[in-house]
Amino acid sequence: MHNLPDISFFHRLADAAANVALAYYRKPIEVEEKVKPGYRFDPVTIADKKAEQVIRALISGEFPDHAVLGEEFGESGQGPVKWIIDPIDGTRPFICGIPVWGTLIGLTVDGKACMGMMSQPFTGERFWATGTEAWTGGASGSSRLQTKAAGSLATAILHTNSPDRFPDFPDINFARLKDAALMTRYGGECYAFAMLAAGQIDLCLEPSLQPYDIAALIPIIEQAGGVVTNLDGKSAEDGGAVLASANHHLHEEALSLING
Repeated sequence: MHNLPDISFFHRLADAAANVALAYYRKPIEVEEKVKPGYRFDPVTIADKKAEQVIRALISGEFPDHAVLGEEFGESGQGPVKWIIDPIDGTRPFICGIPVWGTLIGLTVDGKACMGMMSQPFTGERFWATGTEAWTGGASGSSRLQTKAAGSLATAILHTNSPDRFPDFPDINFARLKDAALMTRYGGECYAFAMLAAGQIDLCLEPSLQPYDIAALIPIIEQAGGVVTNLDGKSAEDGGAVLASANHHLHEEALSLING
């Protein structure tokens, strides 16, 4: 039997990361540049690093037998239970003062994402998956998350973070999907995936994600009724090209266009 946390521990982690991130948000901050293939500019700040450090410290104190994979400090430990964290997903909007960034905290067991949280501390919103249910909460209380249960591509709202990435991935037919959708929006980072879980967006397509970009979001979307896979229809915990959809019918319709 695995030693797993309850969702209150995720809130503790999110609280700690929020205290760090908000201390730097919309204030002068030094920006470093990481070298990352496929990215013209990949920033990192002291807020990213300190937020990940406080999350790691809490995890190691409570669950020393768990492995951790984080964007800023890589992988530590080994075993069937792994935390996958991105302390500030959306560092670009973070340094621009745009509140679509968030702290992503995911938990996998034997490689399967089963619990997760996305915290947007500036707006005070959180989205989480308990293992069986998906919820959102803020100052006005908590409520169950539910994706859209019906709809077609002709009425769908599609999101991708930047269309500039797709020329590097000619096998992904983004233009065909975009033309079929009702509307396409850009730049929402992890917040867009949360809006899919909340029933506001129908599709999110990203051509090249890391595990820490998506692991926390998979259970939130799935436990809200949505679908998240790679473009071959397989599990997306390892990242890569990822499609998230509000329901199975829409997912299959979108995959057929993307891969057609």
